[in-house]
Amino acid sequence: MILSTAILLKRGFCSWVCPFGLLTEYLNRLHRLICRKDIKVARWLDYPLRSLKYMLLFFFIWAIIIKMNVRDLDYFIYSPYNMVADIKMLHFFTDISALAFWVLVALLVLSILIRNFWCRYLCPYGALLGGLSFISIFKIHRNENTCTQCQQCTRTCPVDINVHKTTGVISDECHGCLKCVAVCPEKNTLYLSTAKRSGILNPLLYGAVICLLFIGGSVIGRLTGHWQTSISNYEYSFHVAHLDTPFYQHNRGQVQVYNKQAWMMMMERIKRSKRAWRKGQRLKD
Repeated sequence: MILSTAILLKRGFCSWVCPFGLLTEYLNRLHRLICRKDIKVARWLDYPLRSLKYMLLFFFIWAIIIKMNVRDLDYFIYSPYNMVADIKMLHFFTDISALAFWVLVALLVLSILIRNFWCRYLCPYGALLGGLSFISIFKIHRNENTCTQCQQCTRTCPVDINVHKTTGVISDECHGCLKCVAVCPEKNTLYLSTAKRSGILNPLLYGAVICLLFIGGSVIGRLTGHWQTSISNYEYSFHVAHLDTPFYQHNRGQVQVYNKQAWMMMMERIKRSKRAWRKGQRLKD
């Protein structure tokens, strides 16, 4: 569903739904308080840095789609490591290493000094949505006849697109935030549409459609059983108790070797013991 928002409505997910987009928005406000003038990366450096997120995207495509076959994916999905991946992520922050801490601090400082640093240079998901946004039927259009060249649209653009110089914004960096449309002092000069002066989409409707697509996808996923975990709290307790064993570790992305059938049998035993424990509790009551 998220990919469909990029195909239909550009990178609107980044500015209307993504929590990192919200964090970036507040960091941009902090940037304005600290820096009187925007710190812009020189063009000769900006383009190579922007390619980093696409390099990360291609790495994940290579690692997941090209390098791993269906059997490997199935092996990983049902692996002990993947069952505790969320717990591992929690421990990453609760027991963070010195290197990881300072990397996060550096990213935070850079995001304050340079607007949209993470989204512009490092986010692989943004790169995926940006690539798909090229085929979106909607884009920002500018009416040259009524434009006064006040350049407020360009100044307010969080990704530094020269909106006042184009009749149609074609950029993988455009988040569809519609800030340029909001600040334009001339009515119907900037608008989101399928074609110039036709198929204009109201900004409120645009935001509502993006949110509905995201929420609708989540609801459908839950109703069809594709967006929920089958791991119970009882099983989580078992995994946490054995989290330091080799089964739950990985080495350079490689899952530890395990017998899938034996592992699934052990999971079934855990479920049976859980049912027996619940039955015993009811008998005591």
